[in-house]
Amino acid sequence: MTFRIPIKKIILAGLFQIAGAALTAQVTLEECVGMAQENYPLVRKYNLLQQTEEIELSDINKGWLPQIGVYGQGTFQNAVPGFPDALSGILDRLGAQVKGLGKFQYKAGVEISQTIWDGGESKSRREVSRTTDDQRKASLDVELYSVRERIENLFFSILLIEEQIKQAEQMQTLLQSNLSRMKVMKENGTAMQCDVDMMEAQCLTVAQQIVMAKGNSQAYRRMLGVFTGTDMESELLKKPSGAIPADMNVNRPELSLLDARRQANEALEGTVRASLMPRIGFFAQGYYGYPGLDYFKSMMNREMSLNLLAGIKMSWSIGSLYTRDNRLRELRLSADEISVDRDIFLFNTEMQTRSQLTRIRTLEDLIKEDSRIVELRGNVRKAAEAQLDNGVIDATAVIPNFQFISNRYQLSSYKRT
Repeated sequence: MTFRIPIKKIILAGLFQIAGAALTAQVTLEECVGMAQENYPLVRKYNLLQQTEEIELSDINKGWLPQIGVYGQGTFQNAVPGFPDALSGILDRLGAQVKGLGKFQYKAGVEISQTIWDGGESKSRREVSRTTDDQRKASLDVELYSVRERIENLFFSILLIEEQIKQAEQMQTLLQSNLSRMKVMKENGTAMQCDVDMMEAQCLTVAQQIVMAKGNSQAYRRMLGVFTGTDMESELLKKPSGAIPADMNVNRPELSLLDARRQANEALEGTVRASLMPRIGFFAQGYYGYPGLDYFKSMMNREMSLNLLAGIKMSWSIGSLYTRDNRLRELRLSADEISVDRDIFLFNTEMQTRSQLTRIRTLEDLIKEDSRIVELRGNVRKAAEAQLDNGVIDATAVIPNFQFISNRYQLSSYKRT
């Protein structure tokens, strides 16, 4: 048994799928920003920074591994330890041949050292490495934020131009209707050729403006495509909500960079304190040579021997104590400078935000007034067309004054906060 599906249902299903795909194909501003940031070459630096941090931390951790050194030396001395003359005489009378230590001495050995406590130096170095890497990443975030601003400018420029194209096309439709009416009136003898030419010229002017605007829109879309790494020439851009957020807290990567600088500065204070602490470690030495640790045996004969030595060693250098106060003072001054930079940034951002909010509210008021102006001009146009039909006024009175670009609706230097 076979079932036949009506062709109309197949067509309707296909149309619904196409319509659903068109609705879901709209690209939002945040999606454009995300694609642009992922496609921007600067993103590759994040991976490089991560690898650099891993190498630095690996080197710091390897400082706790046993340190092994191999050495060899040969020396000639003008004097060496020996027996007193009285004891030498006694040994000679007893028939013992004592040569004493030789002036030529030589040995080859291995020395092993293991850090037990480094006074917190490795911990402070790891903290410095981590905070320095965070500071570098925050600096990249600031650079990458400029990409967001450029994407926003392109995105809103495209939306503005395409809305203006829609208005121009509506105006072109109206002018074409009036042109057709004017041609009919000329045929009936109620209008002159110059009136038709004037209306046609206005149609061509609007058509030129539409062509130029579409060219600008395509150029901006190509630039947006280069940033995002995708073809944006046919994508539908979703108009974002025009509501002003109630929370106007500043959320900029520059603040994260200042916080990272402050943390890096605090980590450097830890290295200053760690430099004053003692170091404790284990060491072991083994060498084969002459003389050995048993000097008496080496005096009796000059044969090479194996010697071992191990123990605990503590070292404490107080040289950094001389510069400790100056280094801490310098770091505190750096912290104060970071605090001042933060206050300056917040002040400038607040001033810019207040200016932009004032501009936005002014534009909102203008839009409300423009709605009324459009309504009144529509009534005037309809009345003029009626008078033209009755031959009361000439054609110049019905030609609308179309302004394609309205600069007062453009926000200059728009930045997110």
